[in-house]
Amino acid sequence: MELRQLRYFVAVAEHGGFGRAAESLGIVQSAVSTQVRRLERQLGLVLFVRGARQTVLTAQGEALLPQARTVLEAAERTRTLAAELAGGSAGLLRLGPVRGPGERTNQLLHRLADDTGAFRVALRHVPAAERLRLLSDGQLDAAFVRGEAVAPPGVSLLEAWQDPLYAAVPTGHPLAARPTLTLGELAELPLRLVERPANPPFHDLVTGLLDSAAGRRAPLGPRFTTLPETLAAIASAPAPSWTVFYEVTGLPDFPGITVRPLACPALTTWLAVPEGPPSPALRRLLAAMPSTRV
Repeated sequence: MELRQLRYFVAVAEHGGFGRAAESLGIVQSAVSTQVRRLERQLGLVLFVRGARQTVLTAQGEALLPQARTVLEAAERTRTLAAELAGGSAGLLRLGPVRGPGERTNQLLHRLADDTGAFRVALRHVPAAERLRLLSDGQLDAAFVRGEAVAPPGVSLLEAWQDPLYAAVPTGHPLAARPTLTLGELAELPLRLVERPANPPFHDLVTGLLDSAAGRRAPLGPRFTTLPETLAAIASAPAPSWTVFYEVTGLPDFPGITVRPLACPALTTWLAVPEGPPSPALRRLLAAMPSTRV
């Protein structure tokens, strides 16, 4: 059974004859008659009583007509949705965001939002290394990663944005009096840094910059847990230490802690995408990020 046959069947039923149905469809009458007879043979039904002046539906034809219309309407909806998917006005974007998600990501989601609900964004919150793996496996359409990211085979990294880095030191330490801090000045203080498995790109970026500034491997302090817990530990510990972070929801205001900007390269956030021509959903994401560049 073909959609064409159902369409011809409905046209004959609505126009009351094969000739008028053929005229409405813009084809010859014999084509309509042939396809309707084929439909009848395939279904094992007699759909019309064919008269000299009028063609009318049989009881079987009357019963089949609503279902035929439903099938044709569903086919038309499918064609419309396929066109919208191909054009990017509808669809699903599977996106791996950075933690936070941060104001930039929120603004991006607003720009991607569709009042009709035809285009949706599904966020997958997983560690950076897992984001890149899921992207390589085709389970994500795009993913954000921060810091010294290494693209796996088949993945390209596009620069999305940059964030300044900040240092948090004890308020009583002499470095707290400086308006801006350098990594060279901080190199003698133990650093409370997120462990590498939790965020390899950020860990590698900071340790690489710090070791380069110190000319040797800089000392690491106690383990970083969460930012509030780490700031509390820095403020109360008898031995001075520090931590480094990027702004997510505003700079912290914590008793006994002074936050200063770091005079070092900013932290880059990358948009990881599959190599090759972008999908319609990915084209829509890229259009919402005009500053994104290779």
